[in-house]
Amino acid sequence: MRQRAMWSAVLVVGLALAGCGSASDSGKSTSSDGKLVVWDWKSGEPFAKSYLDKAKADFKKKHADVEVEFVAQPFDQYYTLLGAAIQSGKGPDVMLFNGGGQIRDRVDALVPLDEYVAEDKQRLAGWEAFTKDGKIYGAPVTLQGYPIYYNKAIYQKANLDPASPATTWDKFVADCAAIAKAGSKCFALGNKEGVGIQFWISSMGSTTLTAQEYDAWIAGKRDWNSANVKRLFQLWKETGDKKMNSDGANSTAMFNDSFALFQSGKAAHVMGLMSDVGHWQDFNEFLTPEKLGVMKAPIVTAGTTPTLPYDGGIGYAVAKWTKDPKMAADLARSLSSADALKAFYADAGAIAADTTIDVSAGGPAVSTIVGELKSGKPALHVALSSKTIDLMGRLSQQLLSGSITVDEVVKQLAASDQAG
Repeated sequence: MRQRAMWSAVLVVGLALAGCGSASDSGKSTSSDGKLVVWDWKSGEPFAKSYLDKAKADFKKKHADVEVEFVAQPFDQYYTLLGAAIQSGKGPDVMLFNGGGQIRDRVDALVPLDEYVAEDKQRLAGWEAFTKDGKIYGAPVTLQGYPIYYNKAIYQKANLDPASPATTWDKFVADCAAIAKAGSKCFALGNKEGVGIQFWISSMGSTTLTAQEYDAWIAGKRDWNSANVKRLFQLWKETGDKKMNSDGANSTAMFNDSFALFQSGKAAHVMGLMSDVGHWQDFNEFLTPEKLGVMKAPIVTAGTTPTLPYDGGIGYAVAKWTKDPKMAADLARSLSSADALKAFYADAGAIAADTTIDVSAGGPAVSTIVGELKSGKPALHVALSSKTIDLMGRLSQQLLSGSITVDEVVKQLAASDQAG
């Protein structure tokens, strides 16, 4: 697998990147001197070159004399470094964020972009992940979702029909038993960082929670004592108890060890991403497009309808301390311009926020994913605060190890969620 940094909405330890600078050599805004500084965790990657070249060219049309410096920070330190910059009130003019809790928790340090991005609202999707209290704080670059991929060759080996994956949980468990007899695990799971549970609740959410419960969760009205909410965590525990997961899930890194297990044929399914890493383009290389399938989540609660969970993946925001907010906003817009996003899709395999981009040449899996965007819903874990997500990760490890009960898990999560 190509070693890419994670450009998604999950909160995990990513790959350290070769940088274009560091926090120490680009500490403060310099927009007043004809220069803008951008922090991210990806501009040092070869696959980002064409994307950045297109974005810079777009920006130059409006600001020919302004220099743009990209500073690639290591992802595992990114939000710590950014937090220090926010606390000091000086740092980059423009910065990359994951959608969801990471940007929403920091909007006090950001410029609302509504007046600057009005022309982009129809072209781009994923705005909600960069919105808080009705105001937009980031221009989306990618969409990030959590499809369930499966290996059609393993299905055939287990005498299962690869064209008809299970549509109910009971049938899925039975199919997993057949897969185990054929010599493979049901799920490739890496939960060393506590990230697996994020993918789990979002991938299984639409078929476990009722539509009303799902919408209430996204709206911030979460009932942690609901039987269906508890069922999400019970099923997580069940996969461990029934040995459906790859061995040593709590000591396996999701990025990229768990994905390698799936690619090597040691597991039939993986809850992956739809952009950037652990996604259709990576899997196509190892399994071939013909053997890679994308399935809907099996129904757990009668009457539910499976939907693709997705949100805005990554996007660029503008710091409140920048000298020229409009200029910085123009750069954020250029980084989500049409030509730049076409290059991003072509080179990185990301599902761009511009959904008019043609993906048909990418194979059946990506076409299936994009076809489900219209009926998709926001991912459950993205609606949670970063603190609650971190706690959920630790508790998920304890659930797999059997050292905590589901009731205690939801009790602690409810307290964290209510604390904000």
